[in-house]
Amino acid sequence: MRCGSRFGLPVLAFRDMVSTAFKESLQLLRTKRFGTFCVASLLSNIGTSAQQVAQPWLLLSLGASSFIVGLDNFALGAPIWVLSMAGGVLADRADRRLVIARFQSIQMFCPVLLVALLIAGTVRPWMVVAISLVVGITDALSMPSFQSIVPSIVPRDRISAGLALNATQFNLSRILGPALAGMLIVGIGAVGCFAVNAVSYLPFIAVALWILPHVARRGTIAHRAAGHHLLDGVREVLRAPQLRGAVLTVFATSLLCGPLITFCPLLVRDIYHGDAGHFSIAVAAFGVGGLLGAIALLFVDGASDRRRLSSWLAVGYGAVTMLVALSPWFVAFAALLGLAGIAMSISNTSANTVAQAISPETLRGQTVSLYMLAIRGGTSLGGLLTGASIGWFGIREALLINGALAVGVQLLIGRTWRRAEVAAA
Repeated sequence: MRCGSRFGLPVLAFRDMVSTAFKESLQLLRTKRFGTFCVASLLSNIGTSAQQVAQPWLLLSLGASSFIVGLDNFALGAPIWVLSMAGGVLADRADRRLVIARFQSIQMFCPVLLVALLIAGTVRPWMVVAISLVVGITDALSMPSFQSIVPSIVPRDRISAGLALNATQFNLSRILGPALAGMLIVGIGAVGCFAVNAVSYLPFIAVALWILPHVARRGTIAHRAAGHHLLDGVREVLRAPQLRGAVLTVFATSLLCGPLITFCPLLVRDIYHGDAGHFSIAVAAFGVGGLLGAIALLFVDGASDRRRLSSWLAVGYGAVTMLVALSPWFVAFAALLGLAGIAMSISNTSANTVAQAISPETLRGQTVSLYMLAIRGGTSLGGLLTGASIGWFGIREALLINGALAVGVQLLIGRTWRRAEVAAA
C-alpha cells in the first residue's frame, strides 16, 4: 500500500493532465470556424490522397521509368523553391481567403484536364508531369496562406492543439483516400480518382470564402514587405535558433525519408510483386501511422518540449527507412510504413508547432513558407536524387543509403539545435 500511495498520486496527476489536454483539444472542433475548416479540409485532402495513389500508378502503367516517377514528384514540389517566399509575402500582405480561393480554383482544373485526357485516350507521361508542375506552382503560392489559417483562427495558447487536430484530419485522409483510390482503380480506373479530386476542391473553396476571417493587412506590413528585399524576412526568421532548427529538421526528413513514399509504387510492383490493391494498402498503412501520431499529440500538454519530440522522431523515421530497405515481406513492409507515418507525423507537426508558436504575426506567412519549402522542396529534390540513385544502385540500396544518412544528419541537427537553444537562453 505504501508503494501504491507513493506512485499512485503522480500517475493520477499525469493521467488527469493528459485527459485535460485531450478534452481541450477536442473543444476546438466545436467552434464554428475551426470545425468547418477541418471538415472541408478533410474532404479536399481525401481527393488529393486518392489522386496521389492513382498518379504514380498511372505513370507506371503508361511505361514511365522510375526517373519519370521521381521527375513527376519533383515537378510537383520544385516550384516551391522559387515561389514559396512570394507565397509567404502574399500570406502576410493579401487577404488569405482570396489567395487560397483563386489558386485552388486554378488547381481544380488540373484533375479535370487529366480526366478529359484519359477519356480521350491521349494522355502521355509528359502531360502528367506538366500538369503536376501547374499544381506545384499554385501550391507554392497558396500554401503559406493555407498553413497560416490555423494560427489565425485559434488563440495562441491553443496553436499546438489546432495544428495537431489539423494533422489528424490530414492523416485520416491518408487512410480514406488510398482506400477510396483502391476501389476506384479496380472498379473504373484511375480516371475515377482524378474526378473525385476535382470535386473535392469545391467545399474547401466555399469555406475559404465563407468562414475564414477577412483580414485587412496593415499598411505597415505592406510597407515593410515592399521596402525591403524579399529575403530580409527569411534572414530574420532563420536568426531564431528554434525556427532554424525546426526548418532544418523537416528539410532533412523530407529530403532523405520522403522518397520512401514517392517510390512506394515501385517497391510494391518490383520488390513485392503486388498490384494497385497492395499499393493502396501500403499507402493507407502510412496514413494510419500518421493518424495515430497526430492523435498521440492531442494528449501531449502544450508546455511539453516539442523540439525533442521533433528531433528524436526524425531519427526514428530514418531508422524505419533503413528497415524498409531490408524487409523481405509485404506485411512487414506495410507495418513499417505505419511506423514511418507515426514518426513523420509527430516530428513534422512538432516542428511546425515550434515554428508557428514563436513566430511574430508580421512574419508568420514567411515562416510558414520556409516550413513548406523544407517539406515540399525537400521531398521534390529527394525524389529526383533518389530516382537517379535507384537507377545506379537499385531501390533497396538507395533507400538504405537515404535512411543511414537521415539518422546521422538528424542526430547532428538535433545536437546543434539544442546547443543553439541553450546559447540563446
